[in-house]
Amino acid sequence: MSFTPSHGTTTQLPQRPEPLVRVTGLKKYFPIQKGLLGRTVGQVKAVDDVSFDIFPGETLGMVGESGCGKTTIGRTLLRLVEPTSGSALFKGRDLFQLSPSELRAERRNMQIVFQDPYSSLNPRMTIESIVGEAMRIHGVATAANVREEVMGLLEKVGLQRSYVSRYPHEFSGGQRQRIGIARAISLKPEFIVCDEAVSALDVSVQAQVINLLLDLQDEFKLSYLFIAHDLSVVRHISNRIAVMYLGQLVELAETDELFKHPAHPYTQALLSAIPEPDTTQRRERILLKGDVPSPINPPSGCRFHTRCPAAYGRCRTEAPALTEVGAGHFVSCHLYTESARSGLIISQSQPQVASQVRSGATTVTTGRDRAAASE
Repeated sequence: MSFTPSHGTTTQLPQRPEPLVRVTGLKKYFPIQKGLLGRTVGQVKAVDDVSFDIFPGETLGMVGESGCGKTTIGRTLLRLVEPTSGSALFKGRDLFQLSPSELRAERRNMQIVFQDPYSSLNPRMTIESIVGEAMRIHGVATAANVREEVMGLLEKVGLQRSYVSRYPHEFSGGQRQRIGIARAISLKPEFIVCDEAVSALDVSVQAQVINLLLDLQDEFKLSYLFIAHDLSVVRHISNRIAVMYLGQLVELAETDELFKHPAHPYTQALLSAIPEPDTTQRRERILLKGDVPSPINPPSGCRFHTRCPAAYGRCRTEAPALTEVGAGHFVSCHLYTESARSGLIISQSQPQVASQVRSGATTVTTGRDRAAASE
């Protein structure tokens, strides 16, 4: 099979099953309106030409700074937010072309776990009503047996059956998130968007919820789009990781590959910020200058060039293509040639930049070069 990057050529990947979800050229712009007539004066380019696949039983982690478009992608896939353009195929059907009735039927197979466990549950409904509502709507359970079904789901997520008659305000944050997970799996979906599902929880509770998600994935053969800020959490749960910056995908790779050999300068900066528990190990901290540009008026060329220590002329005028630089490892950066297949190869078109990167004169180095230097 093949994977089509968002900007260009089709690159052959090792044999995989057909993707459960295939996103191609996804864009979501929010209009800026002013005046009494609501005249559109600009666009917030929250997601701009993003493409990726999610395979059956896989967890794709998605990371990036706040405002980079992660949550918008998740909500747009489920059509909680309508896309501006692009396609999202779920088992071969374009979700963006479905009628309201077709979409409603397809929602059985796609669910979401929201970030805030407090606002995502209706405070006026009992847990039986919250978890059982979708089951009644889709005919999964009848009014006679929905209570028993909800009790079974509560047990699966580590809660007591007796909680079925309680209200959300009677639970802690971790318990509420478990209720949200029970609601998400109530229809036995194949795909779940976990939108910052553990970000609002204590660290000890985060570990419990992550292990619960992994157990449920094994039991129900689920696929996840796992959106988060905490790279350590993403590393623990994800098979592959996609790195977002200012509405675009800048790197996509297997989890171990990304952590061992980060290619994009932005990914290298993110990974350098992870605390190192071993005090005998020193990690070079990459500090980015400036702030994230506005998605209303993003920079020309590479969107990261305003903060990148290795940017040169081409970066300011030409947007880089998402290019394969290793087996299943894609990066959107001019420092790497499109012909790289067996390792990360710095572009020879800018020898002064290449030599600086290899010699360590700048903070941007390839992961493979750093690994070789440390041996």
